[in-house]
Amino acid sequence: MPVPHAPLLQLQGIEKHFGAVIALAGVSVDIYPGECHCLLGDNGAGKSTFIKIMSGVHRPSKGRLVLNGQPVHFNHPSEAINAGIATVYQDLAMIPLMSVARNFFLGNEPVKRRFGLRVFDSATADRITMEEMRKLGISLRGPDQAVGTLSGGERQIVAIARAVYFGAKLLILDEPTSALGVRQTANVLATIDKVRAQGVAVVFITHNVRHALAVGDRFTVLNRGKTLGTARRGEITAQTLQDMMAGGQDLAALEGSLGGMV
Repeated sequence: MPVPHAPLLQLQGIEKHFGAVIALAGVSVDIYPGECHCLLGDNGAGKSTFIKIMSGVHRPSKGRLVLNGQPVHFNHPSEAINAGIATVYQDLAMIPLMSVARNFFLGNEPVKRRFGLRVFDSATADRITMEEMRKLGISLRGPDQAVGTLSGGERQIVAIARAVYFGAKLLILDEPTSALGVRQTANVLATIDKVRAQGVAVVFITHNVRHALAVGDRFTVLNRGKTLGTARRGEITAQTLQDMMAGGQDLAALEGSLGGMV
């Protein structure tokens, strides 16, 4: 995919310190509209801190965020959301016994007036929910279907559709395929592709190289709080990505030392 000239979001020299612990040590990444930028890393690489910096949960200790060419400072996640940066976490923030439509509009309920009172406009919520889910290839039995009856992949897609509908220009997906089966994973990856085609920037956080290569346009590897570079599709192999994530040089050195002992 040709990369547009101007980035949507830039992280420039981001550091995050928690006392003596350095979670991020000078991370610089550009995110472009309409691309899927995969951020890969093993446990403890700094992925969670990276997400929280972008989404306004944490402020960086050093460095800056630049959104549409302007420096920004998020003091709260609501400020990032208002700026068009939405995060879909693994827990999805959904209520299983509540309908898909009510979950879709949770906190943003459409209302109408009845007898002078403002009441939930269920007809509008139902119609929009069904339309938005159809756009992403999900056919619900009905908008009143309980979220708890959906598969894990379908719940992920509800959360993605909700974020896009409410104006996300940059969608951060935190390990969306980590607990899914093959078919559900394929559905979520197809949804990422559809969202990207709408011009939404997607940051796909994962430790699964195969899933990243299926939809990614560019790939950045985090290791011990530092980026090991960014590569475009076709410039890097799955094995190289895997080695970078896992500390391939460390493994090679260990294998060499063990080889000398036998």
